[in-house]
Amino acid sequence: MPGTVLLLAASPLGKGRLVDAASVLPVLAAVPPAVLSGTDTANVVELADPLEPQAVLTRLRAAATAPGPLTVYVTGQLQLDRKQRLPHLALARTTAPTLRYTAFPWHWFREELRLRPAGATTLVLDLHADAETWELLRSTPLDAGRATAVHGRIAPPPSRRSVAAPAYMKAVATILRSGFRPPPEQLHQQALARIAQESAGRDIVISAQGPVSSGDPHTAITTAVQAGRHQDADALAARHEQAAVAAHGPASEEALHWAEVRADLAMFAGDAARSCRTWLAVATARLNAGQAVDAPAVESAVDRAHHQWGQISDSAQARDLGAGLAALRGRVPGRREGALDHVQRQLRQLQTQG
Repeated sequence: MPGTVLLLAASPLGKGRLVDAASVLPVLAAVPPAVLSGTDTANVVELADPLEPQAVLTRLRAAATAPGPLTVYVTGQLQLDRKQRLPHLALARTTAPTLRYTAFPWHWFREELRLRPAGATTLVLDLHADAETWELLRSTPLDAGRATAVHGRIAPPPSRRSVAAPAYMKAVATILRSGFRPPPEQLHQQALARIAQESAGRDIVISAQGPVSSGDPHTAITTAVQAGRHQDADALAARHEQAAVAAHGPASEEALHWAEVRADLAMFAGDAARSCRTWLAVATARLNAGQAVDAPAVESAVDRAHHQWGQISDSAQARDLGAGLAALRGRVPGRREGALDHVQRQLRQLQTQG
């Protein structure tokens, strides 16, 4: 099965730049796709200094739903959303005041990769952190989700008025240009050895293998989806959801996780109305449990409900679900300016079609 590779290099264009992230892309692009992926053939998508977080999200979502192994190479800088204290990958237009709307929230990696089968996803990271993020990450690990192997390093901010080089990722690319990709853990160790003189004892080194168990229910669900057996996939997820509700309660993280899985499965099956309805229910349950309107899981649920609502072709269903979405958008405006106005405008058009 062909692999998928996403090359993402991003850093602000202005004086807030900590690392020249895009400088590594010509070296990575010189590596044959099959070597980048570790598979016989591979599709490669390159994102060089992207401007919009939604554009990155679209590419990541497409890569995450592709069958076969996925390798994501990420080079860039991390900055902190000061309101929520959540790490973000800074993009080309990111500044400190606009970070919430112009940077890519790191937890979106976890959200998009969560349905990937165990052992099928690898993140290779070369990140620099600003001072606030650096202090946070010394005590709080960067989370990419349960199903993802992660290897790389996070470097502290460079000295003032200097822009760092992505030395770790360039070492990775140089090793791969030999035409052979060693196992990710070996590749990681070889790259660290090449930059040891400048980074030893200074960087945060990340090396997590990720699960390899074939008994992971997410693996069976993903296999069913890839085979087109959408009803089987949903039935399996429904059984796990029912078990989680019985064991932990309907508002528990365990139960809500499986509800979110079923919302994604409805999307894969092409049932946008069911997906939207499920995401609305998840968002409501989280809010009723006392979660904040700007909590990542709440925002994500409403954003996904909004996206799926836009895919509904039946006007009656869209009108019915749109009223609930508008009510939620009034409480959870999210990161995209004008989201509530968009729902209200679309609802007015639907009423004229009624």
